[in-house]
Amino acid sequence: MKTILLTIMALSITTGLFASSTAADKARLCKVFKAKTVLYKETMRNDTYAKKTLKSYEKRSKLFCSK
Repeated sequence: MKTILLTIMALSITTGLFASSTAADKARLCKVFKAKTVLYKETMRNDTYAKKTLKSYEKRSKLFCSK
């Protein structure tokens, strides 16, 4: 019985820590991908690979910046 209670407590603590760090990581990644998108637009080549890379940066920027 003690083992089960300790396991439940450990899981709830780690879940709480993970949830709070996720919000901070999301905010950090939002800033990173916004900056990458702006910089990449200024310096990108004009080919298919570059356009797909830009779309990927924009997609991740929207993903991490949405609330």
